[in-house]
Amino acid sequence: MKYIGAHVSTKGGVENAPFNAHEIGANALALFTKNQRQWAAKPLTNQNIELFKENCQKYGINQDQILAHDSYLINLGHPESQGLEKSRKAFVDEMQRCEQLGIKMLNFHPGSHLKKISQEKCLKTISDSINLSLDMTTQVTAVIENTAGQGSNMGFTFEQIAAIIDNIKDKTRVGVCIDTCHAFSAGYDLKDRFNKTWQEFDKIIGFKYLKGMHLNDSKKAFSSRVDRHESIGKGTLGIEVFRQIMLDSRFDNSPLILETPNSDIWAQEIALLKGFADN
Repeated sequence: MKYIGAHVSTKGGVENAPFNAHEIGANALALFTKNQRQWAAKPLTNQNIELFKENCQKYGINQDQILAHDSYLINLGHPESQGLEKSRKAFVDEMQRCEQLGIKMLNFHPGSHLKKISQEKCLKTISDSINLSLDMTTQVTAVIENTAGQGSNMGFTFEQIAAIIDNIKDKTRVGVCIDTCHAFSAGYDLKDRFNKTWQEFDKIIGFKYLKGMHLNDSKKAFSSRVDRHESIGKGTLGIEVFRQIMLDSRFDNSPLILETPNSDIWAQEIALLKGFADN
């Protein structure tokens, strides 16, 4: 079964996310558990936590189909000790917030070397940061998102993601989220080499680590290394890639999340994708 959703608003409290997903016909969702543009956040209240869980049940959102996203400020590969410590502390807090809400997966961008350390050292630092966060929590899986390779961001090749995973102590609590826009922009031709790209993914990383996907078309050209999302079928990736994903059983039973730029048409995009899966 395909579980399709979007990164929905939590305005008014995280407990509103399941309703917002329901309103667009989603049976999966992504959310921020705090303001993604700020380091500090108010603790979740008992009411936030209880209502979130109640609303997930009320609107038929299984906890296995929720992919939380961490703050964009966090850099788990930060080259400077102060920035790294701040990022690690914030990431652990995000993991703990997920635990409180019963969310099983926290999705994150791996980190950036900021042109101050080698890629290899940055990747090892990211692994060390994940290990630290797993040691301080018990339930949540750390889900590495591939990047477009913009600037000094790491995680834009399958080899880089595999290198991070190789240095994770508890491999049962690490996974991967593949963003279609990021992959295409990073040089993985999902459009014309769909099967070969996924064969390469399986060989280098392994499907056992795939915990979800972000379904986004791309505003920019193939291998541009620029991260700009576009609505489904309106970008350089095109509609056929998403039809293939919906018909492929390898992507069953994990959250497939829209981060496309026009939230006004998310319901239409979800209906379109569900239509592909039903054919």
